[in-house]
Amino acid sequence: MDENLVLHARDVRFDWSAVPLHWVPGEPLATHAMNTLHLVLPEGERWFVRVFKQALPLIRDEALREDVLGFIGQEAMHAEAHQGAADHLAAQGLDPAPFVAQIEWLFRGLLGDRDLTGVARHQWLLERLSVIAAIEHFTAVLGHWVLTAPLESADPTMLDLLRWHGAEEVEHRAAAYDLYMHLDGRYLRRLRAMLVAGPVLFWLFARSTRWLMAHDPLRPGRARWRDYLRVSRRGLLPALGELLPATWRYLPRSYHPSREGSTELAVAYLAKSPAARAAG
Repeated sequence: MDENLVLHARDVRFDWSAVPLHWVPGEPLATHAMNTLHLVLPEGERWFVRVFKQALPLIRDEALREDVLGFIGQEAMHAEAHQGAADHLAAQGLDPAPFVAQIEWLFRGLLGDRDLTGVARHQWLLERLSVIAAIEHFTAVLGHWVLTAPLESADPTMLDLLRWHGAEEVEHRAAAYDLYMHLDGRYLRRLRAMLVAGPVLFWLFARSTRWLMAHDPLRPGRARWRDYLRVSRRGLLPALGELLPATWRYLPRSYHPSREGSTELAVAYLAKSPAARAAG
């Protein structure tokens, strides 16, 4: 982590009242592909917080402990901000509750706490930390993408949410990895976590996009791969040519998240984000 960077949560607020259902004008697929964040992230980031709180007593490095506390605060705020956006979707006639119930099962059931003790309990904690480190690699990649993507036509409130969140993902991109390496660091576990988390995340976001398109009250049609390819060529969604190499970058033993994204770019956006500036 950058020695001069102190991670802290920003108490942001967003006014959703004027945000249209299709907030990328004329592009429902691009809109809903990014709306998947509002369905998946609140539960996922609350899970991050629960797991990291369990790891806190095991940390022996004070600087890392401060980074982890900053990470916990930021992730909790991300969950609340995206929950507000999900509530706005529901108010517009696109209630994500049925799909979110499946996400709750994933993070509270499959990946939640188990009735374990001793070594087994500790190993289950390490497994989940390795998964979070892998997921945080992708959130840093996507955070850098959204800071640089040509999304100026998008609704400014939603764009600020995405770029504020993306900037903080870049800002704290090393916290989960450094925590995993501090408490365990086994390469094969890290590798296995990515080989599981990468495909599952891809499937989850594709499935969520299809669900949103299918239940959109404005009936925009089906989510089709050819539409994704068209939209990604315009830079409105990340291209597979960006995401697949990002997966491979995580695999070498020499990997470290500091090589992903730009702290300077993230801090520069946070200095001008309307929500972050209002939070002080």
